[in-house]
Amino acid sequence: MQDWPEGYGRRVLAEVDSTNAEAARIASDLRQPEWILGLRQTAGRGRRGRAWVDPAGNFAASLVMRPSESAEQVALRSFVASVALFEAFATATGRPECFSLKWPNDVLLNGGKVAGILLESAGMSGGGVSHIAIGIGVNLRHAPADTQVETGALRPVSLLAETGVKLTPEPFLGLLASSYAHYETQYRTYGFAPVRTAWLSRAARLGEVITARTTRAEYTGTFETVDLGGNLVLNTAKERVAIPAAEIFF
Repeated sequence: MQDWPEGYGRRVLAEVDSTNAEAARIASDLRQPEWILGLRQTAGRGRRGRAWVDPAGNFAASLVMRPSESAEQVALRSFVASVALFEAFATATGRPECFSLKWPNDVLLNGGKVAGILLESAGMSGGGVSHIAIGIGVNLRHAPADTQVETGALRPVSLLAETGVKLTPEPFLGLLASSYAHYETQYRTYGFAPVRTAWLSRAARLGEVITARTTRAEYTGTFETVDLGGNLVLNTAKERVAIPAAEIFF
């Protein structure tokens, strides 16, 4: 069994509505970061309130913690989680070249979406964050049908179908928790810069033309970089823009 990282709690639930919802329920009693694994989710959700399809055998977990940094710094942990998730996949399969990271929080396998990350936080007085939940969903065994995802989304894929690797949720949690602990220590010690470098080295479509759709506008341009605030930087025909939140299409 994968060694469990020191300083992190672990709980495995046979059934839960949502691991992020469970994270919110237990956050006030936390004494250390804790991973919550739901072997079955009855009300999983993705970004922008979308339902997350979660059949038996897939992976649904959340890391809940009570950070001390500013809200802006806390939000950058989505990149910490992305790089950690990439490394867990690379360790599990021995095929890092098959995976890439799609801004802001998806992992791609052979160009299809195999995993997503949902970061949720609760505020407190003074502009800080009382707790953060990093929800992670992985298609270990099954991928949703194309009809179950929004129009224009990347095709969903599963780890099993694309690589032949059979993993159950608990061993995968061990890989992910170990990888995350490594990058969390790096982030706390050295800040965002090395995590950003690691993320960019694994980024999908870096240097290529992509489209970013925000709630107010659509931008098409060359994906230049991710800046030190975690913003997507595009060179469009009119200007260079930094985008804090958007849906990405290519």
